[in-house]
Amino acid sequence: MREEAGPKDWTVGPIVSNLLRLSWPMVVMESLYVVSQLVDMIWVGRLGSAAVAGVGVANIVLLMIMSMDFGLIVGVRAMVARRVGGHDMAGAGYIAGQAFVLCTLWGAVVMIGGMLFAEPMMAVFGVDRDVVREGGAYLRIMFAGWVPLEILVMGLYVIQSAGDTMRPMMIELIIRIIHVILCPLVVMGYWGFPRLGVSGAALSNVVSQVLGAILGLWFLLGGRTRLRLAVSDFRLSLDIMVSIVKIGVPALIMQLQRSLGGSALTWFVIPFGTMAIAAHSLALRIDMFLFMPSMGLGSGAGVLVGQNLGAHQPERAEKGAWMAVGFVEVFLIACSLAILLWAESIMGVFTRDLEVIRLGALFLRVGTAGYVVLSPGSVLQSCIAGAGDTLPNLIISVGIIWCIQLPLAFVLPKVGGLGVAGVRWAIAISTMAGAIAYAAYFKSGRWKTKRI
Repeated sequence: MREEAGPKDWTVGPIVSNLLRLSWPMVVMESLYVVSQLVDMIWVGRLGSAAVAGVGVANIVLLMIMSMDFGLIVGVRAMVARRVGGHDMAGAGYIAGQAFVLCTLWGAVVMIGGMLFAEPMMAVFGVDRDVVREGGAYLRIMFAGWVPLEILVMGLYVIQSAGDTMRPMMIELIIRIIHVILCPLVVMGYWGFPRLGVSGAALSNVVSQVLGAILGLWFLLGGRTRLRLAVSDFRLSLDIMVSIVKIGVPALIMQLQRSLGGSALTWFVIPFGTMAIAAHSLALRIDMFLFMPSMGLGSGAGVLVGQNLGAHQPERAEKGAWMAVGFVEVFLIACSLAILLWAESIMGVFTRDLEVIRLGALFLRVGTAGYVVLSPGSVLQSCIAGAGDTLPNLIISVGIIWCIQLPLAFVLPKVGGLGVAGVRWAIAISTMAGAIAYAAYFKSGRWKTKRI
């Protein structure tokens, strides 16, 4: 029989305490990742605007590929959380084992295809040749490490779904310290290391991800967390795999079309030049930093939703979700005020190019219109997914991106002299619409009746 390592039943006790105790390591973990990516851009920024633009566009490609992982992760998290809530640890471990088999197979396919077609994927965006060259070099190395990335990500989210958020945070802390130390050494060639430029930024990511994958498996296979995987958990079960995929497909499509929408936004920015692309890329990285508390608290609330539904306590699930929305909203309002006051200083951390700073500051200030209403959409969609109810998220996301965001991104740059800032206004307006839609569906309570 499997033993839980330091078990904590998140379906009983004060909801606020459970939410904060479960979520704060997730917030830290997600923030550590984004901080490390911001550090990447600080050093890449010293290589010039073409390098910044190349890495920025390359990350859009990576996000598009990773969106396919999102569907798998959502399915696994919902199924693991339900079984842990129902005190079926053996069933949760078996689902986790099947998830590792799936993600490893998928990772091998992405690794081979990505390494072969890195530069053609960059060229699709129609950017300058030097941007294609820099982005292609970055992509090839990132794709070379795709299998350990898949194992790392799946390991972190499986452990979280079982209700253990401290160990994933510890893993992330270790690998990000290594990443942040290694990045300047191999990007700039300090202390006798080779100067690899953007390839060095990718290499520092891959090295840290390999270590993280090893640590995650060490925790899970050695019983050092709530789940302890056995060799038998990796024996193929088509029924379990089909269930994971069935739940995850709507989330996969949602994330994929969202990534395609992000690519389309970049295409709308490209005609305004390399400086605009660089500013847009930096603004997106800063956006990611602001999204991290939403993702962390949303993930924590999503785990609570899954476990409380497994324990037949839907009202506790709902209360935890709305509390998470409130906490995130306070943070985002404070950040928006800071951006309005110091946008140029924030952009100046990443680049010395005055035009990129000017455009980036403009993008950030426009973005605050969306930041202040981001919390309902970002948190509640995680909670709905945590219930295993992924189709409504897909419907809302498709409507917001393809019926509101992209049409506005096409029209607004031509209206009232907005220019490239019109693209950022399109993002802000669609964020407002998403907040309303997700809040309305969550309030309806239909997600409480989802069976998985």
